[in-house]
Amino acid sequence: MEIRVLGPLTACENGVSIVPSAAKPRQILALLALNSGRVVTVPALMEELWGAALPRSAATTLQTYILQLRRRLCAALEPSAGSAKDVLVTRHGGYLLDAAPGSIDAQEFDRLTAEGYAAYDMDAPEAAARLLTRALALWTGPALVDVQQGRLLEVEVMRLQESRLAALERRIDADLQLARHHEVLGELAGLTAQYPMHENLHAQFMLALYRCGRPSRALEAYRRLRTALVDELGLEPSARLRRLQQSVLAADPSLDDIRPARLADTRLAV
Repeated sequence: MEIRVLGPLTACENGVSIVPSAAKPRQILALLALNSGRVVTVPALMEELWGAALPRSAATTLQTYILQLRRRLCAALEPSAGSAKDVLVTRHGGYLLDAAPGSIDAQEFDRLTAEGYAAYDMDAPEAAARLLTRALALWTGPALVDVQQGRLLEVEVMRLQESRLAALERRIDADLQLARHHEVLGELAGLTAQYPMHENLHAQFMLALYRCGRPSRALEAYRRLRTALVDELGLEPSARLRRLQQSVLAADPSLDDIRPARLADTRLAV
């Protein structure tokens, strides 16, 4: 089985889609996939589907949805692969999706990002950039973009989106260590426009601009960030960003140091 949640929801067994068209069974499949190998309790599934407004028939309706999912699984499974109940398993108090390792893109994303972070921490930026690029390539759009989301799925999607942004920042850190400032410039221009109050992305953009011989553009990026922070939140940029601005103004030679930021001058860490 292959399940994709980092974009539109897809789930295939032997090339046959098992994704139901109805909204609530899709929610169940998505929540079970994101918790593959772990029991999702009946109360948790009910909360996801109906929130606090549980209908009287909630338990029976949930069982019906599980049966529908198993029927779709059964139609797609090879006879030698076991029954649908072996894949969508009933456990005491809930249900568990027993998917093979690597069959769910969110789990593969978590594995690759963990390996990428480890490589970065071991001063191997080339490996870190490669692993994190592979992880980010798994995304085809916003997570579960076509699935109705209750409270539990909203939390899961938020976690995934934050993990994606963190992986993207770290991959750019690795690229900057590899002197790929020209390559990341356009990407950072788009990201800072998308996240106008994100300090780390602006710090990376300022550094890339400076290394590309555009200090005035770096200072302009700082001004835009400061304006956004002051206008929206009443806050000044952090001391770290202010020090970076002063370093750009002073043409500090350490800004061209491509060593890992944590090993270089911590005043300029990005």
